Amino acid sequence: MKLSGRRESTNVEDRRGMSTAAKAGVGGLGGIIIIALMTFMSGGSLTDVVQNVVQQGGLGSVQEEQVDGQREFTEEEQELAKFSRIILAGTEDVWTKIFQQEGLGTYTPPTLVLFTSQVNSACGSATAAVGPFYCSGDQKLYIDLSFFSQMKQQLGADGDFAYAYVIAHEVGHHVEYLTGTLNKAHAAMNQTDKVNANKLSVRLELLADFYAGVWAHHDNEMFQSIETGDLQEAIDCAKKIGDNYLQEKSRGYSQPESFTHGTSAQRMKWLKLGFDTGDIRQGTTFEKSDAEL
Repeated sequence: MKLSGRRESTNVEDRRGMSTAAKAGVGGLGGIIIIALMTFMSGGSLTDVVQNVVQQGGLGSVQEEQVDGQREFTEEEQELAKFSRIILAGTEDVWTKIFQQEGLGTYTPPTLVLFTSQVNSACGSATAAVGPFYCSGDQKLYIDLSFFSQMKQQLGADGDFAYAYVIAHEVGHHVEYLTGTLNKAHAAMNQTDKVNANKLSVRLELLADFYAGVWAHHDNEMFQSIETGDLQEAIDCAKKIGDNYLQEKSRGYSQPESFTHGTSAQRMKWLKLGFDTGDIRQGTTFEKSDAEL
């Protein structure tokens, strides 16, 4: 991506210099997938996955304290932090424009929280194992920057646009929150069985993928930020975090009724649709049948 000279968002809380003591955490986009993948590769079952997720991050409390003498960050860590602030600024510019154009009111940007190892949010406490996540309770997205290394090493997904996709996806959940979609879906999920709740979860995740694509479309129009190969990086990432891809890779088969984020084909489809059209009105994941997704 071409990011030289771009502004950095000030809606950032850098908590990387804080020590934390957490009992548990909340789940996010990538971490639970990685926990599941590692568990299945070790011969574990779905029950083992649940137990491992609970052990590495479930709801609880955390205390954060500023440590004496902030640790030194590597050049790579500082570059990733700067990159994240630039991408967040891009989402602010794009979604402010879209909300105005579509008559959606004033766009209130989320806050990006950078943390190391453990963090506290309005949704509970979390460890880095659960990956990036969005909490509507405080309208913040949380990222331990080491997740980008995990993407490369454990999932084989790499590249600056792939990393930008992860951030834009979480911002997509914030857009869902502002438009009322997130709360409606969560309410419906609480009133149905697990299988149907999973189907609603898939629609939320695919919509966030679509919104990530919409952001990229408009960011490129504003800043000419997309370079050759960038879109393929994000599409490859979407493929490798598809539910079926991960389940089949880990155990040789998949269970569609357990999908919560969508198949590789679905994730790639909705990300690309958002990128190709830039039109939020085409984000119709909740209007499609299962076959049409």
